[in-house]
Amino acid sequence: MGKEVVIEFTNVTKEYKLYKSDKARFKALFSKKVPFKVNKAVNNLSFKVERGESLAFFGKNGAGKSTILKMITGVAFPTSGEIMVNGKVCALLELGAGFDLESSGRDNIYLKCSLMGMSDEEIAAVEPEIIEFADLGDYIDQPLRSYSSGMKARLGFAISVNSQPDILICDEALSVGDKEFRKKCRKKVAEIMADKSVTLLFVTHSTTTAREFCEKGIVLKKGKKLFEGDIDEAITFYEQEEI
Repeated sequence: MGKEVVIEFTNVTKEYKLYKSDKARFKALFSKKVPFKVNKAVNNLSFKVERGESLAFFGKNGAGKSTILKMITGVAFPTSGEIMVNGKVCALLELGAGFDLESSGRDNIYLKCSLMGMSDEEIAAVEPEIIEFADLGDYIDQPLRSYSSGMKARLGFAISVNSQPDILICDEALSVGDKEFRKKCRKKVAEIMADKSVTLLFVTHSTTTAREFCEKGIVLKKGKKLFEGDIDEAITFYEQEEI
């Protein structure tokens, strides 16, 4: 019996309408006659990810990587095709986003965790770990408007990695903060991945980092899948093709 599939894309296409200007885009709300171009950010893409797998996406800007992650997290929806996601998704993407700037760091822990579907009891259990990991000192009880962007990112990362995700989505988030904090972040992701029930999706321009964390790779170009396979083979393909 095979492993449980936690993410499946079946012939997924995501189209965006590109208008000449904001004015044209506004006019299009009231008329179907406004001209536009269609950009297929993701083009007829199919792949499966099993529980416990670690998968890296490679490709230049415009390859469709961010669009894929947005559809997995439910921020965007496919134009056609089907997407199945089974499990609690935690995205280490825009780490400083979604906070209440007037509330304290501590209150934001409860806000963000409750939005991820955690109960007050579950949040209380992980709160000390989050606070220790973020290492913000007395600032944890100060309003977020007094935080630097780096401090917000540290808190965002601490919340995300300690919220017991089933599926962890990472981009360049591992490069937040100073050298010591980056080291701490990488160690934490490695610890999470040691638990073979957690699935990792990784988007990075660094093949070294991808090799460190991932077993498989998918190479994309203009929304299409060019290669899928073992991480070393995927990196070789990506580098040789100069995609």
